[in-house]
Amino acid sequence: MSGKRYLLDTNAIIALLANNSQVFEVTQQADWIGISVIGQLEFLAFDALSPSDQILFERFKQRVDVINLSSDQTELLSGIIEIRQNYRLKLPDAIIAATAIHTLSTLVTADKEFQKIKELSIYWF
Repeated sequence: MSGKRYLLDTNAIIALLANNSQVFEVTQQADWIGISVIGQLEFLAFDALSPSDQILFERFKQRVDVINLSSDQTELLSGIIEIRQNYRLKLPDAIIAATAIHTLSTLVTADKEFQKIKELSIYWF
């Protein structure tokens, strides 16, 4: 895989949909953009989500790859467990970090919890 690959954390999804210029700029340079199914769930489970936010997210989701979890993804699942155990992250964060590593992507995030994962390439905004 080559090119600029980015996986957006939930806070990056929110920032992008709120027209954050930094996140917008990095996504404009991307050859590939993905989100974890966890990011999708966290965004859609937000209790103050309006119907227009849901529509905006559905449009956004059509333009990115959503990386799902399944029991046959042994390499990804092993990575999740390893990150969870080694870095004591919350499980959703471990899933997002492992997904970025698994997809050979740079994680776009503002969450400083990820800085302790040395295997992770991060774009901070």
